[in-house]
Amino acid sequence: MTTKMINLIHQTELSTLKAFINICQQLEIPYIATGGTLLGAIRHQGFIPWDDDMDVALLRPDYEKLLKLAPNLLIDQPFFLQTPVSDPNYALSYAKLLNQNTYIEEKNNFNFARKGIFIDIFPLDIIPNSTAQLKKQINDIKIIDSRLFIKLRYNLIETPIRRFKTDLTTEQQESASILKKRRKLLFNEYNQQPIEDNTHFKNLASQYNYDQEIFTYQQVTDTIKVPFEDTEITIPADYDAILTQLYGDYMKLPPENHRVAKHISKLIMDNQEFLA
Repeated sequence: MTTKMINLIHQTELSTLKAFINICQQLEIPYIATGGTLLGAIRHQGFIPWDDDMDVALLRPDYEKLLKLAPNLLIDQPFFLQTPVSDPNYALSYAKLLNQNTYIEEKNNFNFARKGIFIDIFPLDIIPNSTAQLKKQINDIKIIDSRLFIKLRYNLIETPIRRFKTDLTTEQQESASILKKRRKLLFNEYNQQPIEDNTHFKNLASQYNYDQEIFTYQQVTDTIKVPFEDTEITIPADYDAILTQLYGDYMKLPPENHRVAKHISKLIMDNQEFLA
């Protein structure tokens, strides 16, 4: 990926992040940076130079409030809050805030969902104390994920046949909608439990292992602000423990051959096309 392309992605993601933070402030909703965005905030005071996405997370009740109220605050702005409901062709379980003035294609991910430079917005759900129950919950979610990827025609490669497929029928959309509702019930399976000292929360859509990206209530709610590029971002005060769990020696840079963008393969912006 060229320097110009990654810089454009970062500039657009930063403006999207600022719009997201503004909405959270208006709705009085707390959030935290997670994953690579948290790592970037601590190690680089901004973006990891080669990273091409952003991750933020909210407790499930705040996440649902955001999904309900944010669209009205985005009117006349170049953003679209993409969810399993707002985009019938979208198979993922979490939200994205897309910049509609851009178009992207992702590596090994061809589908009919709406496209644009984005930030990922994850819900954090209460998980069971039992490892076996947690593994079952995650496995049940992944089974529905797989069915939705097939039903909504997600492909690892672009094929000529895919270009000629027609829109989903009403029956197909309803079938996918039912699966999405069943999946959401699985995410909420333990959310009715009272929050206690041993209550843990997880990003159940996480790319990390089942025993990673797990937070205590205090880790999610005890936060600080740190510099991120030309703004500030909210992170867990206990970021050291969280990053160590995810990455080990997180201040050490990875080998040069691992410093690559993982998601975006093509960008169209301002009538220009860029290829990774």
